[in-house]
Amino acid sequence: MIESNQFPKQRKAPFEQWSPSVHYAQFQSLGPYRFEERRLYDFELLFVRQGELITHMYGQKHTVSASQLIFLPSGVYHRNEVILEGETKLIGIHFDFFNELDIQKESDMVVNEEQLLPHKFALEAISNVFAPLSSNVIYTPPLACIQLMEALVEEFTMRPSGYELVSKGLMLHIITLLLRNSLSSTNARFSQHGMLISKLIKQIEASPAGLWTNAIIAEQMNLSIDYTAKLFKQLTGMPPSEFVKMVRHREARKLLRETNLPIERIGEQIGYPDIHYFSRTFRKQEGISATDYRKLSQVL
Repeated sequence: MIESNQFPKQRKAPFEQWSPSVHYAQFQSLGPYRFEERRLYDFELLFVRQGELITHMYGQKHTVSASQLIFLPSGVYHRNEVILEGETKLIGIHFDFFNELDIQKESDMVVNEEQLLPHKFALEAISNVFAPLSSNVIYTPPLACIQLMEALVEEFTMRPSGYELVSKGLMLHIITLLLRNSLSSTNARFSQHGMLISKLIKQIEASPAGLWTNAIIAEQMNLSIDYTAKLFKQLTGMPPSEFVKMVRHREARKLLRETNLPIERIGEQIGYPDIHYFSRTFRKQEGISATDYRKLSQVL
């Protein structure tokens, strides 16, 4: 189907008028599947946590690899497909920029071409400072942005009091980081050392239980421990040891939510074979015990 040039519709507005509303934020796991072509009334970020996603949009085939996301604008025809065997894990976030849509259920976000509502297409916020988010299709979000997306999913899933306000703040922060990331094309991630660190990040995320000491990471970089830590912090916003803790805690939360594995076994899988140390570390990070976290996530 030929893409129309009129989408996404845009509105130039000062930052204080940007007020994103989140309509959907969930972790997703998909096997090989080819979806029908569609378009949305709102906007969607699809972040690939594991595997690979293929999106056909703007007359082109876009391959979205792990640790990348694709921005699907309002009103733009697109078709997604997963072709790799095994699970492809995603974060899907639907939103608008100006809190302008009344979304009661998931089907309200997807255009029914037989009952088209032209007035419902959400507007993309643009400014003089950044190029529009739709100026790029695929983004490689910084670590801080990934953490915010995960926090948004948890907030939207558990829906404690005031979650709407928190979700709005998180979404605004996510949008800002993506716009900044697009502007800073000379970021350290594109340097030779940055590429090596990006490769290490993927290895740590794939195997959090590994022996990821500062010395081992520096050895793989063929650099000193101090210089490796400096480069690592430039790219991720934290030193290697803190990044490893963050990845392990993120994996622990996922296993507590999505599996029935014993707490002790979860600790072993993320690199904390001492159940007492794992319990103390989790409580320090989350504010509640691993057992209470699992109960809360199941109830909500």
